[in-house]
Amino acid sequence: MTPVAADATATLGPPGRPATRWLILAVICVAQLTVVLDNTVLNVAVPSLTEEMGATTADVQWMINAYSLVQSGLLLTAGNAADRYGRRKMLAVGLVLFGIASLGATLAQSPGQLIAARAGMGVGGALLVTTTLAVVMQIFDDAERPKAIGIWSSVNSLGFAAGPLIGGALLDHFWWGSLFLINLPVAVIALVAVVTLVPESKNPLGERPDPLGALLSMIGMVGVVFAIISGPVSGWLSERVLISAAIGLVGLAVFALWELRIPHPMLDMHFFRNRRFIGAVSGGILVAFGMGGSMFLLTQHLQLVLGYGPLDAGLRMAPLAVTVILVNFTGLGARLTPRLGTPGMIVSGMTLLAAGLAAVSTLGGASYTGMLTGLIVMGVGVAFAMPTMANAIMSAIPPAKAGVGAGVNGTLMEFGQGLGVAVLGAVLNSRFVALLPAVAAGAGSLPAALAEVRSDADRAAVHDAFAAGIGTSQLVGAAAVFAGGLLAAVMLRRAERTGQGDRTAAGSEPVVAAAE
Repeated sequence: MTPVAADATATLGPPGRPATRWLILAVICVAQLTVVLDNTVLNVAVPSLTEEMGATTADVQWMINAYSLVQSGLLLTAGNAADRYGRRKMLAVGLVLFGIASLGATLAQSPGQLIAARAGMGVGGALLVTTTLAVVMQIFDDAERPKAIGIWSSVNSLGFAAGPLIGGALLDHFWWGSLFLINLPVAVIALVAVVTLVPESKNPLGERPDPLGALLSMIGMVGVVFAIISGPVSGWLSERVLISAAIGLVGLAVFALWELRIPHPMLDMHFFRNRRFIGAVSGGILVAFGMGGSMFLLTQHLQLVLGYGPLDAGLRMAPLAVTVILVNFTGLGARLTPRLGTPGMIVSGMTLLAAGLAAVSTLGGASYTGMLTGLIVMGVGVAFAMPTMANAIMSAIPPAKAGVGAGVNGTLMEFGQGLGVAVLGAVLNSRFVALLPAVAAGAGSLPAALAEVRSDADRAAVHDAFAAGIGTSQLVGAAAVFAGGLLAAVMLRRAERTGQGDRTAAGSEPVVAAAE
């Protein structure tokens, strides 16, 4: 241990808690909200972009995916940069980049310009996702941190639910560029608040940068995420998906080997010897799996089974997000954590999430009333499990690596959500195809199957097959989430018993925040 670290306390921020910490949290949550909104808000603008810009289907797919691909590929690199150069500094840089790219998207005159602007927003978004959580870890102590992370986590649920609603409302009154124009005042206000209020912190050991590790992590993550995104469209055994997945997996494998060999790794692979870290990572992927897959299925359930339009479907999914927000803002989960412990909160939350998915499957097949109960139960489960999981991941990583920890958390969310859509979508399609009537045999989608039928009875059979596929995939998701909760809880409990729950278990140094 170096003399600097030896004399330091393992605190996450400057001595004492900033008096404005809750105001700072509000500011960074607003910044985080814009990042999450831009993951979903563009979906409702597809007809406008196709008509006004002459965008092809491939153009639209790249407009949507460029943002998430760049963001997911840069999460670990952005977190490492925040630790090395300063979290407040990188948060400010992220806001500037996000604002400039949003202006570029607003003024775009061609599909290529909009795709480039969306990629630029992804760079800013990666910096914001990692630095916002790292700042939360910096300014709140152990007593207040669970509630603060709960509020931060609520923003993700709010963003996913509110994206289509906000997008639809803006497009009813303005042109498609308004979807990005609203980011500008948010970025400016947040930038002023960050520079004024947020104390600086960084890794005092000044580790050398790891450019090759950054490149390998980007290649690996972009390859894997692109394969997951492309699978439902191109087919899971298509050349595009298989080549992309192979490049991604090889990139991640080489990244892991490289990180094990160098003295100053971007991601210390020895973290994966820590049972607390492994338990939190496993549970984090499964929570994101359940959330991503369930959102994908719920949207289709409401629109294609129950017959609601896009805006009505969005409104009817809102109770899930509202429940998450109410539970976290009231601090219910934070108050229960000391009583149940981290393993107890995770297994409780993931059991509720699984029960909610099962309720939606069994009670929501014919009406929204039955689905509503499941949505509320899911919301409580997400509110319990997701913040606890994020706190467990961050607590298993030394404070000097808070940015990298936030990058790991963000990467898990991206990967888990994509995996949920991919796996549960495949289950849905398999069950649907197996139950189709003979006249529509071989159809790979609901519209294709309906185009083949000629009688009302066959049309009803196709709809019943799709509804059965939705229900089956929701039950598979529920089983996976429940099993993941048990696995994560068992591993975390063992880590607590063997003393592997502390941040320095992986052998890294604590951090000293450089207050300004």
